[in-house]
This record gives sequence, C-alpha cells and structure tokens, in this order.
Amino acid sequence: MLGRVAQLCHVVSAFWVVVLALIIFVDVSGRYLFNAPLLGAVEVIKNSVVSITFLQIPLAVYRGGMIRTTLIYDAVGPFFQKNIRSFTNILGLLFFLGTSFSSWGPFVEAWNIGEYEGEGALRVPTYPVRFLVTLTSAFTAFIYLYLLYLDWTNQLLPESEKVTNA
Repeated sequence: MLGRVAQLCHVVSAFWVVVLALIIFVDVSGRYLFNAPLLGAVEVIKNSVVSITFLQIPLAVYRGGMIRTTLIYDAVGPFFQKNIRSFTNILGLLFFLGTSFSSWGPFVEAWNIGEYEGEGALRVPTYPVRFLVTLTSAFTAFIYLYLLYLDWTNQLLPESEKVTNA
C-alpha cells in the first residue's frame, strides 16, 4: 500500500513536470515571438518546483534511491550494515517529522490569511504547496518508520534483490 501511494505521488509529479514544461514553452514562445510573456508563469514555476520535489521524495526513500556513500557500508559485515541502516532510517524519520511539524504552522497561517504569491494578473495561493510539504514530509517519515520496522523484523529485501526488483 505504501509503495502504491508513493508511486502515485511520483506519477502526479511527473505529470506536473509535463505541465510545467508546457507553461515554460508557452512563456518563452510568447516572449520571443510576440513580446508577450505568459502572465503568472514565474509564480506557478516557483511553487511547482517545491511541490514536484516533495512529491518525488517518498518513492525515492521507499525504493532505497536516496544518495549514500558506500565506502564504510560495504566494508563492514551484515550486523554493522543493519545498524547503519537503522541509524540512517532514524535520522530520516526525525528529519521528515521535523520538516512536517515545522511546516504545519506556516501552512495554517497561509490558509488563515489567504497568502498569495505574485502581483498583478495572477496570484497563486501558497497554502496548497505548504500543505503538500507538510503531508509528503509526514508520509516520508512514515516510510522511514516502516523501513525501520521491516529491517528490525528481518523482512527487508537484501541490497542485491532491491536492484533487480526496483
């Protein structure tokens, strides 16, 4: 179930990238051909980059696609590898819990005051992006907790099988 939700977040972000590419194309074409940029493109792009990034994080964590240095990890035995995985899962859990909790207040404030980004023709509300950061951070923290559980109960796939099954 977690994998499906993480995959759905990734698919949404992929479609969002396509829409963003179209917005950029229309904006650049309008600037070059007609000296008329797409109004509000900058505001939409600024908010979209954050959203796309946070939508992709859960699947990267779930599939073990986060960047890591294997110099020490590969040099130690299975017992220490499990301890290193546990430590990094706990750090990831704490980081994303902290991100989720710290972004909740700004989301509520943006919702309450009706905060918008931009001036003039198009004003983009900021609360959807702030909520998305809060929600995906909490989901990513839960994925780290789930991976920690799988590792401690010896249900986590070995590294060699992850590559072939991913």
